[in-house]
Amino acid sequence: MAVILRAEGVHLSYGEYRAVCGADLTLHCGEVAAIMGSSGSGKSSLLYCLAGVLPPTEGAVFFDGLQLSSMPDGELSALRRERLGFVFQYGELLPELSAEENAALPMRLAGIRKEHAHAAAGQVLRRLGLGNHLRTRTSKLSGGQSQRVAVARALAHRPDVVFADEPTGALDSVNATAVLDEFLRLARRQKTAVVLVTHDSDVAARADSHYTMSDGVLARRVIA
Repeated sequence: MAVILRAEGVHLSYGEYRAVCGADLTLHCGEVAAIMGSSGSGKSSLLYCLAGVLPPTEGAVFFDGLQLSSMPDGELSALRRERLGFVFQYGELLPELSAEENAALPMRLAGIRKEHAHAAAGQVLRRLGLGNHLRTRTSKLSGGQSQRVAVARALAHRPDVVFADEPTGALDSVNATAVLDEFLRLARRQKTAVVLVTHDSDVAARADSHYTMSDGVLARRVIA
């Protein structure tokens, strides 16, 4: 299977503090990779490097053969809009917009016509069980419903990779399991690769490949 994302010797420092220390990671198309670690271990900092949000202090990240830190800002922004997706712990939705408008937003920002963007967003929202809430403002939705909208926003434009930072961390156990099931099922159906950052071993166990992070050091785990 082809490699879609690769990190080579990635370091990230904030002043004197080194958050990431020489991380190496390879992600194949359609693969789900989990990075597990406690709070402050550096896993979110690494995620931002992998997504091209933060340039590494040392080392390099390659997406589909392109070195992210060498790309002009405009091209990098377009790549993140069109080929990447993001799910955050607290959704980060726009509360004044409907579920469908939120899910369609990355496509609209990429220049896709409204009717096409909303049709694609609505299709994914229905698969996530939100067919009756397409026009509902996200400020009126429950936590579990809101996180499903965040998943739809990340997947509706069929990105190559989704970066998920504690995507179920703010949910109770029942909603967390349901949202994770739907997220991973849809991602795998679309052959979208996922980098999943979590502190929860049950969440990490759902991945195809497993990494642990401690004090900025990333290590590959082999699950028997």
